Amino acid sequence: MAFAATYKVVLGSIAFAIFWVLAVFPAVPLLPIGRTAGVITPDEAYAAIDLPILGLLFGTMVVSVYLERADMFKYLGKLLSWKSKGAKDLICRICLVSAISSTFFTNDTSCVILTEFVLKIARQHNLPPHPFLLALASSANIGSSATPIGNPQNLVIAVQSKISFGDFLVGVLPAMLVGGSVNALILIIMYWRLLSVHKDEEDGTGEIVGEDDVSSHRFSPATMSHISASNSMDHVQSSPNNINGSLATHLDSLRNRVNSGNQLEIQRSPCEHWKNKMWKLCVYLVTIGMLVALLMGLNMSWTAITASLALVVLDFKDARPCLEKVSYSLLLFFCGMFITVEGFNKTGIPSTLWNFMEPHANVDRVSGIAVLAAVILLLSNVASNVPTVLLLGGRVAASAAAISASEEKKAWLILAWVSTVAGNLSLLGSAANLIVCEKARRAPHLGYTLSFWNHLKFGVPSTLIVTAIGLTLIR
Repeated sequence: MAFAATYKVVLGSIAFAIFWVLAVFPAVPLLPIGRTAGVITPDEAYAAIDLPILGLLFGTMVVSVYLERADMFKYLGKLLSWKSKGAKDLICRICLVSAISSTFFTNDTSCVILTEFVLKIARQHNLPPHPFLLALASSANIGSSATPIGNPQNLVIAVQSKISFGDFLVGVLPAMLVGGSVNALILIIMYWRLLSVHKDEEDGTGEIVGEDDVSSHRFSPATMSHISASNSMDHVQSSPNNINGSLATHLDSLRNRVNSGNQLEIQRSPCEHWKNKMWKLCVYLVTIGMLVALLMGLNMSWTAITASLALVVLDFKDARPCLEKVSYSLLLFFCGMFITVEGFNKTGIPSTLWNFMEPHANVDRVSGIAVLAAVILLLSNVASNVPTVLLLGGRVAASAAAISASEEKKAWLILAWVSTVAGNLSLLGSAANLIVCEKARRAPHLGYTLSFWNHLKFGVPSTLIVTAIGLTLIR
C-alpha cells in the first residue's frame, strides 16, 4: 500500500501520536483527545469500532464483578497463606494463583484484587514486599496469555482471527505453564538471599497479621460502624465515673437496641447464610457454564454477555452497584483506539513499514520468528500491546496465510504470546504492572512503592528468557 495524501499522513500521524501519549501517560494535562479528523469519514470511524470485542470485554468485566462479590478471590487469597512453608513457597504460590486467576478472569482484575492480599502476607511473614509484588504482576501477565479472555489484546486476536477458545488455550497453554515456572525460578534465584532473611532484622517490629486479616481485603461500612460503636461503648463503660446519669441511661438504651438487633440477626442468620451460599453456588455454576460454552466453540461475545445477564437476573437485587464497577472508561478507550488506529492505517505508514519488515519476519523460519518477536516486543513497550496487535495483527496473519493456514494460526498465537509477555519488560509495559504499583502504594497501613528500576532489573531478563522459551512451545 502506497502512502496516502500528504495531509492525511500528517493528520493521521499527529492523531496517533496524541493517542499514544494519552494512552501511555494518562496524567498529561491540557492535551485534547486525539481524533482522526480529515483522515477517515464518520461512517468509516463508526465501522472501525469492533462491537464483538466490546461485548466480550463488557461481559467478562461483569462476570468478574460478580465473582468478586461471591468471594472467589477471597478463597484464592486464602490459598496464598494456607500451610505456607516459607518465603520461597510463597513466591511459588503467588505465581500459581496469579497465573490461574488471570487465565480466566483477566490479569487486571487479578492484580486489583490480590495486591493487598500479597502485601498483608509479606507483612505477616516479615518479608520485603517487592519480590512478591513482582511475582503477582509478572505471573498475571504470563497467565493471561493462555486464553482469549485473559487480557484485552487476546480478545482482539481471538475475534479477528476467529480462533476458537479451545484452540487458543491448547496452542498457548504449554508456553504459559513452562514460562510461568521459569519466571518463578528467576524470581527465586534473583532474590534468594533476600527471601532467606526475615525483615524483622531490618525494622525489628515483627508484627504478625492474623489469618482473618490476610484472608479479606474488603470491609463493610456497616461492620466498621458496628465495631466502632461497640468499642466506644466498651471504652465508656470502662470509665463509669466520667459520665453522668443521663449518658449512662442513653448507653443502656442503645445497648438494649443493639442486643435486640443482634438477636434478630441471629434468628435470621441460618436462612440468610444458606441463601448466600446458594447464590454463590449459582455464580460459580454460571461461570463454569460460560467457560464450558467457550470451550465448545460458541460465540465468545454472546456467551460472555449471556453469562453476565444471567448473573444480574439471579442476583434478585438492583444491579446498579455491580454495573457501576464496570470500567466504562476502558470501553470508551477501546472505541477511541479502534478509530485512531484505523485512521493511522489509512495513512499508509504501517503498511510501508511492514513491507520493509515482512521478508525478514516469516514465521516458517527461526530467524523470521525471532525478528517478528523483537518487533512485537519493541512496539508493545513503545506503543502499548493493544495498539500493536491492531496495527500488526492483520498484516502478520496475511503474510503467514500465504505460507499455509497452520502458519497463519501460529502467527496469531505468537502475536498473543509475545505482546502479552512483553508487558513484563518494564513497569510501564502493561496496565497490570501499574495497577500493582498503584494499589501497593495506596494500601492503608501497608503502603509500599515498587520502583521503576526494581522492576526493570527483574523484568528485562525474565521477559527475554520467558519469551524465547515460550516461542519454542507455541503450537
